[in-house]
Amino acid sequence: MDDTTGPFRVSRRTVLEGTAALAVLGSVAPEAARAATPAAPGRDASSSVRVPVTLNVNGLDHALELDPRTTLLDALREHIGLTGSKKGCDHGQCGACTVLVDGRRINSCLSLAAMHEGDRVQTIEGFAEGAALHPIQAAFVHHDGFQCGYCTPGQICSSIGMLAEAKAGMPSVVTADLSGAPRLSDVEIRERMSGNICRCAAYPNIVAAIKDGGGVGPDGEIAL
Repeated sequence: MDDTTGPFRVSRRTVLEGTAALAVLGSVAPEAARAATPAAPGRDASSSVRVPVTLNVNGLDHALELDPRTTLLDALREHIGLTGSKKGCDHGQCGACTVLVDGRRINSCLSLAAMHEGDRVQTIEGFAEGAALHPIQAAFVHHDGFQCGYCTPGQICSSIGMLAEAKAGMPSVVTADLSGAPRLSDVEIRERMSGNICRCAAYPNIVAAIKDGGGVGPDGEIAL
């Protein structure tokens, strides 16, 4: 009901108009305040920091200028052009991005490129010698250890790193005898490769390829 006799002459229409005006001012004021705030001295929002990083990948040095937040995986794929290492989950859970750093396998999606200055990085592109495949690569082909192939670079890199770990005497959680060199049974191989996921489920073929290409004997000893 309109009050047309009181000193303030309040009507329903004026109340609605005032509410709408307040809503508009409430949305505009924060934007205006942000626009009026001076930028911090020495900070340019349009530019980002770059750091010099030299990565030794497959025996070659690559001098890069990178955002310090760049992962090793993104440096390999986007800045060096080695796209064999795949970005799967990007959370270190699938193993598609596995590479070797100083002979040890790592998830490159979880490691910053700037951390690996002076390290020796090896990707799937660095194992073959010309047309001659690495024994593990050849075994994956022979045993059909892949279907879609997306996980295969990580599987092969992880296989090579895993074989080196086992040969050096590193046990796994399923190693029964800790007094001697681990024997790579199927159970051992599956456990050691459990960080590499194959959504096509080619696991039996992968295990067979690792045993063949890695020179694993019937008793689980590593011949190579």
